[in-house]
Amino acid sequence: MTAAVLHTHFTDLYSSHHSWLQRWLCVKLGNAHDAADLTQDTFTRILGRNDLATLHEPRAYLTTVAKGVLVNWYQRQALERAYLEALATLPEPAAISPEQRMVILETLHEIDAMLDALPAKVKQAFLMAQLDGMGYAEIAASLGMSVITIKRYMKQAFLQCLLAMEDFA
Repeated sequence: MTAAVLHTHFTDLYSSHHSWLQRWLCVKLGNAHDAADLTQDTFTRILGRNDLATLHEPRAYLTTVAKGVLVNWYQRQALERAYLEALATLPEPAAISPEQRMVILETLHEIDAMLDALPAKVKQAFLMAQLDGMGYAEIAASLGMSVITIKRYMKQAFLQCLLAMEDFA
């Protein structure tokens, strides 16, 4: 399929369903500004897909994609809230500048994106170890898996971290 045909299918989908999706997200979020942003994020996520012409239920498809975008948005919001709560507990002299805060938030978003590249169980095990301080045996028991599997998951997560660090360098 040519780029012009793909563009036409995307444009048709966008013009036919943009307003509907934005209203749907606005009801979910209770906020028109965030709904507008997430609507754009949803359409950006499907931009360039070559199967748009064959959609039988475009609203169901858009809803599914938008739910994924919404979950990611909620995760970022939770991450930012947790960071701000941790920041609020720092003594006043240790408070950071707005510039430092932005760099830290951008770094947290990059870490979050790196973790999103991991399979769900690998990410979950890694976060249980790093954020909850759980040992491999605890994680294995909690997830109903073997310790060997958790070790493999952690190796995969640490390798992903190393690759991300190389990108920063």
